[in-house]
Amino acid sequence: MTSMHPRIGWIGLGDQGAPMARAIAEAGFPLHVWARHKASLDVLDGFTYEACSTVADLGTDSDIVGLCLNDDPDVREVVTNGGLLESLKPGAVLVNFGTGLPAFAAELARLAVPHQVRVLDAPVSGGHAGAVEKRLTVLVGGDPDVVATVRPVFETFATTVAHLGGHGAGQTGKLLNNTLLMANQQNIAELLDVAGRLGLDLSALVNVIRAGTGSSVALQSLGCTITTDNAEHLSRLQLIDMDIYRKAVALLGDEIDPLTDRAVAGAEALPRLARLVTS
Repeated sequence: MTSMHPRIGWIGLGDQGAPMARAIAEAGFPLHVWARHKASLDVLDGFTYEACSTVADLGTDSDIVGLCLNDDPDVREVVTNGGLLESLKPGAVLVNFGTGLPAFAAELARLAVPHQVRVLDAPVSGGHAGAVEKRLTVLVGGDPDVVATVRPVFETFATTVAHLGGHGAGQTGKLLNNTLLMANQQNIAELLDVAGRLGLDLSALVNVIRAGTGSSVALQSLGCTITTDNAEHLSRLQLIDMDIYRKAVALLGDEIDPLTDRAVAGAEALPRLARLVTS
């Protein structure tokens, strides 16, 4: 890459992907975007970008390509059947921002070797609000030199960029982060059950704990970014993440089941927690 501003290709304009793409364009990086449906590009109105008619066109026009897709099968479809790998020039970088299996991250890196394409797994934490406010956390797996190359792009939408190790380390870190969040949700659910049985005002108690040493992101989010309107949807997404986590840690044996079960219970409890906090 000889330009101070490498050309950025982008696929995925959902709740997180759209504000991330906007941040990249706003920072002055040439942005090339492909979307299955033309209407999806409306989220970039007012920003400078070039729409690509095919995935292969995007690959040809890009030095770094970011994928912000739903799951590993979607990534595989775009990268292989969509012709992305074949269209990228040697030395280009492919970054998977979605959450998935560490094993798939390693497989994706192997698939890219014959094309001389470098790969990073870089799932993000912070949700839609963090993406809009450009304060995401990026958990990265891959070669440190490649991470250094892409870091200026990460920093357009993130306040924290953590390189955790080789291919798959970013995904592992994200899954562990998600598991702790959901386990904390279960802690809150059990605590509020006890508080209710003791006759405390739950709303007042939540406000006190939020301001004290017992606070957590899980608690801070309730009633703010997590509401009764979106809690059911977020709960389903969390359970999908926990299914991925189970597969990722399956070889560790059943001694880690208590943590997994607590996190799953926390994901299932999210709608009830949202109702309790906002009642």
